[in-house]
Amino acid sequence: MDEQGLPYQMEKDIPPEGRIAYDIAKELRLPLDKVESVFRNGKVVNIYDPVFPGDRVAFVPHGTPGPYRVFLGIARENAERARRESERK
Repeated sequence: MDEQGLPYQMEKDIPPEGRIAYDIAKELRLPLDKVESVFRNGKVVNIYDPVFPGDRVAFVPHGTPGPYRVFLGIARENAERARRESERK
């Protein structure tokens, strides 16, 4: 965020049908290989899951300590992300 001069908190218009978190991160020009997890309304979700109007979203970089990665569900969602990305190829 610092490198691009983006604020750490912002509002984005999301259509009623939602948008995929991956597309939002891409639109913000975040380096997708550095996004380890996505929090939506305080819970870890997959980067390919939808975000809806009113949701609070955080893109988390790599570096969360090991036990928390499992406890929060980051490890589970990273495995699911890898599976979905392998299917896209």
